[in-house]
Amino acid sequence: MSTGPVLRLLPRAWAVLLPLLLLGPALGAGYVLSYDMVWVPDLAMRPDFLGLGTALPRAVPSDAVVAVLDELVPGMLLQKVVLLGALLLAGFGALRLAGGTPVGGLAAVSVYVWNPFVAERLGLGHWTVLLGYAVLPWLVLEGARYRRGERVGVLPWLLLPLGSLSAGAGLASALALLVPGLGRGRRRRNLLLVAACLAANAPWLVAGLLHVTTATSTTAGSVFRLGREGSLPGPLAALTLGGVWNSEVVPGSRHSLLLTGLGTVALVGAAAYGLRPLRRRLGDRTTGALVGLWAVGFLLAAGTWALPGATGRLAAHVPGGGLLRDGGRWLALCGPLLAALVAAALDRLAVRVRDADARVLVALAGALLPLALLPDAAWGLAGRLQPVSYPADYAAARAAVAASPAPGDVLLLPFTSYRAPSWNHDRKVLDPVGRYLTRDYLASDELGVSRQVLAGEDPRVPQVLAALQADDPAQRAQRLGSLGVGLVVQEHGVPASSRYDAPVAGTVVHRGPALTVTRVDAPVQERTSSLGRVAMVAGGWTAYLAGPLVAIVPVLWRKRRKRADSGPTGW
Repeated sequence: MSTGPVLRLLPRAWAVLLPLLLLGPALGAGYVLSYDMVWVPDLAMRPDFLGLGTALPRAVPSDAVVAVLDELVPGMLLQKVVLLGALLLAGFGALRLAGGTPVGGLAAVSVYVWNPFVAERLGLGHWTVLLGYAVLPWLVLEGARYRRGERVGVLPWLLLPLGSLSAGAGLASALALLVPGLGRGRRRRNLLLVAACLAANAPWLVAGLLHVTTATSTTAGSVFRLGREGSLPGPLAALTLGGVWNSEVVPGSRHSLLLTGLGTVALVGAAAYGLRPLRRRLGDRTTGALVGLWAVGFLLAAGTWALPGATGRLAAHVPGGGLLRDGGRWLALCGPLLAALVAAALDRLAVRVRDADARVLVALAGALLPLALLPDAAWGLAGRLQPVSYPADYAAARAAVAASPAPGDVLLLPFTSYRAPSWNHDRKVLDPVGRYLTRDYLASDELGVSRQVLAGEDPRVPQVLAALQADDPAQRAQRLGSLGVGLVVQEHGVPASSRYDAPVAGTVVHRGPALTVTRVDAPVQERTSSLGRVAMVAGGWTAYLAGPLVAIVPVLWRKRRKRADSGPTGW
């Protein structure tokens, strides 16, 4: 039997095995709750998820998409599908970018899937960022095909909205398609490509325009700057796709000078060695696009390290400038070039090595070195991504909120953004109560980092904090009612000062071991959205949904015509 087919299957098997090894226990029964990753059994659709809330649309369109999909697939299973699917998509995209060769393919999969960026974003719960990262290799290649005038089918038009479930990921996905896809003298095709990117990002773009007067962030840019990892300053850590701002999610192995130094030298050396063969295989234009994407990602990331004050001022004074403050997020754009260069380098080395056993060693080194340099990414970040079950009282509180005739939104107390509940193994997570319930909710968007409390963007948050400082529960209820709050859900056992938690006059409609639901005893001024705002948001969502359909329908029509023209077939 020939070993050729077996060798060709090895990288594909590796692209399946690595995500399983990386996620490990996260694929078990329960919900993985880590920092910004909050999944619930049934995420109910609500106006705020569409972009009609008072806060900046940071979870548009992701929350609405999940709310629709978990009507078809249970939320617990959907989370596993998304996490595993993102890493599978990333691995097979890297394999395709590498050209499908066994030696280079193994290395490309390892470099693209098993790296600090993936591990740290998993720890932070940035699953939409990982989905955006996963589609980048595919979009680069499809963009290059589009520029050459080849038929691209439906793939890029389906992957583009998938990679645009958050603002930053959507911009990165658009760049990955536009940079290799735009060509000279192709005005109509260029406009179509730009239109597709705008449609894929339309929900958050339109919602952001509706919040343009408040779409600024704190000036504390240094908090989110590209971070040091061990002995490596931010820019050097970024060469290996590290440098996240939150030191709590940095794997311990990244503090080892030996491992980080070896990884940096090996990656830079392999990149230099692989540039020439990569240019020969992909051509100058596509290789140049990969280099351009790397440069944009690295410069945006390094800029937050070199000029944190300027980044902070940009976020504070320019609407949408806050998208640039988390510099490490833009390192996603560096990943495709690194994977392609390492694959090309390993292929070049394997050709020059004549001994078969030595070629096997080259393949093993390319596949396993990334794992050896980041061993604590294995098995759910060394067991940190453990699934949990929600307390039964959450379901009871949800039912009480759904059954309550009280108008208005739900206020979550204590009015702090993150929790570390014992049932989640004391791991930090964005307060999950609001998403577990069925109504629009008002939660704090203040962020505590490095002993600083950074102000959020929702204009109602400081108003709630002021209301909680009123003299007595009745006055607090009156002020909260004027802000559109009809129900208050208080979580027990969460340490908080009186600034963030104070009694509110009302009627208790549910009291359980974990949560208490209180109907506010005061007139409630319900929030309403003008017809113009609703129409704009509806237009954005129409564009988002229509984009893939516009691409798919002609393809299906061509296939139908082709079958009709071929006529009936005989036996």
